[in-house]
Order: sequence, then C-alpha cells, then structure tokens
Amino acid sequence: MKKLLLIILVLLAAPMLALHGAQGADKPVTLRLAHFFPATHPAETELVQGLAKALDEATKGRLKIVSYPGQTLLAAPEIYDGVVTGIADIGLSCFSYTRGRFPLLEVFELPGITYENSKAASRVAWDGIKALAPAEVSDTKLLMVLATGPGDLFTKVAVRTLEDLKGLEVRATGLSAKTLAALGAIPVAMPQSEAYEALSRGLVKGNLSPIEVLQGWKHAEVTDYLTLTPFLYNTLFFVTMSKSVWEGLPVDLQAAIEDVSERIFLDVAMGLWDEQNEAALTYAVETTGQQVITLSEEESARWNALVTPIQEEYLADMERKDLPGAEALQLAKELSEKYNAMY
Repeated sequence: MKKLLLIILVLLAAPMLALHGAQGADKPVTLRLAHFFPATHPAETELVQGLAKALDEATKGRLKIVSYPGQTLLAAPEIYDGVVTGIADIGLSCFSYTRGRFPLLEVFELPGITYENSKAASRVAWDGIKALAPAEVSDTKLLMVLATGPGDLFTKVAVRTLEDLKGLEVRATGLSAKTLAALGAIPVAMPQSEAYEALSRGLVKGNLSPIEVLQGWKHAEVTDYLTLTPFLYNTLFFVTMSKSVWEGLPVDLQAAIEDVSERIFLDVAMGLWDEQNEAALTYAVETTGQQVITLSEEESARWNALVTPIQEEYLADMERKDLPGAEALQLAKELSEKYNAMY
C-alpha cells in the first residue's frame, strides 16, 4: 500500500517538477560585469554595451549582462581577483594594475617595440596570448584582450629632451613605470581614475598614456604639452569571466559567448582606441590649445637606447621563472611586423 501511495505521489508531482524545470531553464542568466571606466567612456558605451546587446540577441534573451562602470563594484586593481573570487562574473581592466601577477604577458608592453595603432597592438596581444596559453591567466576564462597601442607623454611642462624629463613626476602603471625610471623620470603608480586629480593638484607633472585620455579622462584640462613617444608604451586590457561561472553554463551559451566575444573583438574592441585617439588629439589641440612636440630622430635614438635594455631584463627574469620569455618576445616582434603592415 505504501509503495502504491509513493507511486501516486510521484506521478502527481511529476508535472509540477517538469513545469518548475522549464521555468528554471527559461530564466535568463544574469552576469555582473565590473570595470573602472566612466559610464560615458566608449569602453562602456561601445564595448561593454555592445557585448551585452550582442549576447542578448545571440541567446534570444537567455543571457544578460549588467554593467558596473566607474569602479562601482570593484576598484580597478581588484577586478581580476574579483572575477576569480566571484565578486564579479566578468571583469574588464588592465593587466598592468597588478604588476608581477602576469609576468609573461609583460612582453606585449615592452618598450622598444613599435605599434602603429591599437588595431595592430590588439591583434598582436590576442593572437600571441592564444598561442602562448600562459598559465598565469588559466584561473579565468579569457574572452578577449585588447590594447591601447602607442602612448604618449602629457605634461605640465614642455618635454623636448631627456634633460627635460629628468626628475619629472609622471603617472605610470606596470612596466611603464620601469620605462620612465630608465629615462630619468620619477614614476608614480596610480590607476587612470586617480590621475586627473593628481595632475590638477600638482602631485604629478605628467602622464604616460594613450592620447584618448586627453579627452576621455579630461587630461587636456590639466596638462599643456603632448610629447609623441610611440616606442614607449602599450597597455593591455582583459575581458575575462569567472571560470566557475563559465563551467556552469550550458554548452550552447558557452558557444554563443565565444562567438560573440570574437566578433566584438574584431568589430569594436581592437580598434577602440584608434578612433578615440584621433578625436582626442583634435579636441586637445583645437579646444584646449595643447602643444604637440615631436622628438627629433637623434633625440628618439637617445630615448630608445635607454629603454631597449629592458627587453634583456625581461628575458633574464623569464629565465629565472622558467617561463618562455624568448619565445614570447620573438612572437611579439614577428606579430607586430605582420599587423603593423596590415593596419
């Protein structure tokens, strides 16, 4: 009798369980995306919102992204670890904000390698990381890596020679700090979100960054000179997902995320800084009167001679850590030639 009663209860419950399961399956997956850019920055309006919209369309509403810009969920240096620990499901930030955490990837930010634009720099970094598959990023699911391409010096005083740069406090992060120190400047580490106030208060006298910062972060308001230094700088940004969240998604949603991420990388992310740099340069010169300084060939050679040895230091450091530094550096040089010619 008990067995019969149990069977009846199971049969009665089955439709309810099936309905609950269907509702659970239909319920959208919502992912929290943390980043440090202002809500008005193209990294939010074009990249993040573009990714969110494309994923919503590709999954027919089954996957939603809620963005938390401007460090509202996590501070810039905490974003990668925040994704690892589950505070955010997806994060967008700079590798260089946690210097030493990603040693092999520093190859793509080494001075002495010229990137003509952000398209070339982004393709070099993303292709290179796929080929190298470094263990240092294996604790998350990388969706894409993009780069600023060349960066320049924005300063309160004119910098035309090494002598002008010597002893100047300049905001920098990651490997850029080492580069500036080699040139005689005094690097001051801070995220981009703090640089405007530091410049306005005179805590630093300059910034080494892509030109878009003059407009996107309003640095043209607090600096007067722009010294072009395309051989000094490149910064990598990651868009990465919690590994546990990734592994918990259905296979079809995983496929949609990979497909959409690659499409957004090619259509939006890899050239995001090029368009901004052009607009910001026009804005800075025409609106705020920024003075552009181009180094002479002789002066550029002096600067390069001081920063190129950093590549040798990188190789020695990678050898101590038993990482394939020589392979990574050769790959970065080969890919930069390929994509500089293409873009």
